[in-house]
Amino acid sequence: MRATRFFISTLKEAPADAEVVSHKLMMRAGMIKRLGSGIYNYMPMGLRVIRKVENIIREEMNRAGAIEMLMPVVQPAELWQETGRWDKMGPELMRVKDRHGRDFIIQPTSEEAITDVVRSDIRSYRQLPVNFYHIQTKFRDERRPRFGLMRGREFTMKDAYSFDRNVEGLKQSYQIMFDAYTRIFQRFGLQFRAVAADNGAIGGSGSHEFHVIAETGEDALVYCPTSDYAANMEAAEALALSTERPAASAALTKTATPGKAKCEDVAELLSIPLQNTVKSIVLTVEDEEKGEAGKQVWLLLLRGDHELNEVKTAKVPGLANHRMATEAEIVEWFGTKPGYLGPINTKKAVHIVADRTVANMADFVVGANEADFHFTGANWGRDIPEGLVADLRNVVDGDPSPDGKGVLAIQRGIEVGHVFQLGTRYSQDMKATFLDENGKPQLLQMGCYGIGVTRILGAAIEQNFDDKGIIWPTSIAPFEVVICPMGMDRSDAVKTETEKLYQALLAAGVDVILDDRGERPGAMFADWELIGVPHRIVIGDRGLKDGKLEYVGRRDAEATIVPVEEMLAFVKAKLAT
Repeated sequence: MRATRFFISTLKEAPADAEVVSHKLMMRAGMIKRLGSGIYNYMPMGLRVIRKVENIIREEMNRAGAIEMLMPVVQPAELWQETGRWDKMGPELMRVKDRHGRDFIIQPTSEEAITDVVRSDIRSYRQLPVNFYHIQTKFRDERRPRFGLMRGREFTMKDAYSFDRNVEGLKQSYQIMFDAYTRIFQRFGLQFRAVAADNGAIGGSGSHEFHVIAETGEDALVYCPTSDYAANMEAAEALALSTERPAASAALTKTATPGKAKCEDVAELLSIPLQNTVKSIVLTVEDEEKGEAGKQVWLLLLRGDHELNEVKTAKVPGLANHRMATEAEIVEWFGTKPGYLGPINTKKAVHIVADRTVANMADFVVGANEADFHFTGANWGRDIPEGLVADLRNVVDGDPSPDGKGVLAIQRGIEVGHVFQLGTRYSQDMKATFLDENGKPQLLQMGCYGIGVTRILGAAIEQNFDDKGIIWPTSIAPFEVVICPMGMDRSDAVKTETEKLYQALLAAGVDVILDDRGERPGAMFADWELIGVPHRIVIGDRGLKDGKLEYVGRRDAEATIVPVEEMLAFVKAKLAT
């Protein structure tokens, strides 16, 4: 490719609405252009990266035995109504009507569509297992699109769906996809981590997320440096920080804490560690059919320095449909406004759930359900009835690893892939069955596997950049090599050697671009450093007089001088590493 026949449109400054590094650099490098809120044109330079990402994914999916197809962007509402997601998905699901007034959706994912295909075409156990995938445009109507391709409304995704006879088969298909994803991210040249995750709204049981490691990542990844344990913050198990509860040694005392509504302030006032305090979180669960008579109020107890994990909370029996209690409800059940709440002397009976760590505490401080007062010396059994114990909190650095092989550490990541064991979540709703060896109908066991194709670009940049611009891994760079001739229009020697090397690289299968725009060296180098091409060759009269060319890797601090006749082999060796 010659630069004069390509489209290069770089900017010195990023648009004002670009927030994160990847958004700024992709806009400046001319890889994307904003068309609307969360909607972008993929410009030629950016599209080349997308196609390379897709090619790697396609090769590894085919290698793993998945079969490519293509499902439509627009899908009939009836399928989504069968599974209940027409209502459950909420406003993120873009709903449209055709000219006849019939309801459709712009698909954010394709579980319903593929299950409809399979229930009509898969009849016998002899046709299983099978795994279909496609690479397709998706749309999710984000409330607040931001960060460019990281959280846009329209994006490209690879989603695959496996169908098996039984749970054992599902687990095998799942492992095949997990291994394929590992190969895909290795080929991308990115530092990544696979972590156990919660299935969330998609349903099913058992899943892993694939995260690109980046300090700017939104997600907290929990792992044990001395074992294989890894999970996202939502799914990471928090063990009790003491294995046994100490005996009570202090009397329950009502203590004045004027104006001290936070655990931190109470601990400072009483000159005690924050870890000796317990915070109260009040939730409400309603039964619409029973009205006020069906309302339940729950009190969750966490250690003062810990934070509530909402996903774990929803898994506590009875709390699947909880919400935060209103101030009026809190006053009605506890007799005081938030800030001084606790499990002792509540105005009305509440359901108490203690985090594992709190359940093993003694002589702790809790609110007294009276403004400006707390109880010190609170203890289970004597002052508070033994109740339900559950894992309610986020883990923190240094917590014991659930596998017993060390302590936990936390790093930031960007989710770019997710694999799920769905089981019969969709096949049951959509009556997708097959006939087993005995001629009896059985529900299909289903798995689904997604990779955010366009999100990979943003994640890769967040992990690989410097003050000059993007640093692409070679495997997904828009071009592998750029040739930068100095004064090619003025020097026959430079022009001749440039054309010779360019043709040799093309013949060797190298994805090379020749910058024949006639730009000044500084402007030319700045463009390619911004765009992030990983390998640069500079050809100039001064070097040619000595039979030398200049090679600069995108991460290199200095250039390497290479003899003219050795440059092709030198570059091929660099590309092979």
